[in-house]
Amino acid sequence: MLIADRGRREREADELRIAMAEIEAANPRPGEDAELAERAERLTNLEDLRLAAGRAHELVSSESLDDARDVIGLLDMARRQLERVSIHDPALEPIVEAITNASFVVADVSSQISSYLGDLDTDGGRELEIVNERRAELGALVRKYGPTLDDTIDYLESGSTRLLELDHDSDRIESLGADVAADRERVVRIAARLTEMRRDAAARLSEAVTAELGSLAMPNARLVAEVSDREDYSLTGKDNVSILLAPHPGAEPRPLGRGASGGELSRVMLAIEVVIAGSDPVPTFIFDEVDAGVGGASAIEIGRRLARLSRTAQVIVVTHLAQVAAFSTNHLRVVKDSDGAVTASSVQQLHGEERIEEMARLLSGLPDSESGLAHARELLETARALDN
Repeated sequence: MLIADRGRREREADELRIAMAEIEAANPRPGEDAELAERAERLTNLEDLRLAAGRAHELVSSESLDDARDVIGLLDMARRQLERVSIHDPALEPIVEAITNASFVVADVSSQISSYLGDLDTDGGRELEIVNERRAELGALVRKYGPTLDDTIDYLESGSTRLLELDHDSDRIESLGADVAADRERVVRIAARLTEMRRDAAARLSEAVTAELGSLAMPNARLVAEVSDREDYSLTGKDNVSILLAPHPGAEPRPLGRGASGGELSRVMLAIEVVIAGSDPVPTFIFDEVDAGVGGASAIEIGRRLARLSRTAQVIVVTHLAQVAAFSTNHLRVVKDSDGAVTASSVQQLHGEERIEEMARLLSGLPDSESGLAHARELLETARALDN
């Protein structure tokens, strides 16, 4: 992202440098715009302020008024009038004292007004021009970087931090590039090790499952776990893993979904699960017609391996072979009933003689055939012996 946006980030850095230089050149102070507004208001009305203050000073204390009719003179006259007769009535003494205090206050006010008049700049026009120029300068900054003068001053600080970050892009790109190269080297190394482990496991899996298939009525079949290279790396490495099946010698291994029947797929899955049951346990397996197209000793081997698998997982098997059913620990029979209008299916659990009769029916088609019953008992004994 840094490399892709390098041009944009360089433009941003250039714009920030210009902004920083402009704000630093103006050197605004917090609250300066409010101070300037007050000064401009004062200077704009300077003549009115001078006239009003001068007239107020004359009224408070002025020698030019006839008969000294200013405030100080009037208070002095009032004090003298009351002092002259206060010896006749003590109640006038606090009033005289109050008038005396008022004279002091008015004299202080007169002094303040005089000082105010002295502070009024006689060259207010030039000062107003300078103030307005400064306000215009600050206003231009605020319009660019505001909306307030405080925001403009804050922009100087935040922009400086951002500019420092942008100016270190080259260092960051170099550092990140080194990190990427190191991470890629690590990914390549780990992926190569994972490929090596997969190919070793694939060879052992292929050999073990092929051996199992030989006992599951697929003596000429060969399973191939193929590990091939993929273009890109992913969370699982850089391999494509395929499970292929060669049904007979000389046949080209093909993907299971295109090179095996339903029954063969079930037997291949059974063989794979038997091989990996110890290292990758699965809670439940369901096999439908895993014994399709087989019989005799091969069917017994299928039942034996299903029984072995059931030691570490729940195994549900749909079968029509007594040789497979003999290895089960729970034998269920699906029964269909019809009243002539509706056909319903139910499941019945078989025990003891019921189970033997069902297995005899699977063997000979007759549940009460003596030879079938004898064969069923023999299969159950054989299954118990092989499963121990």
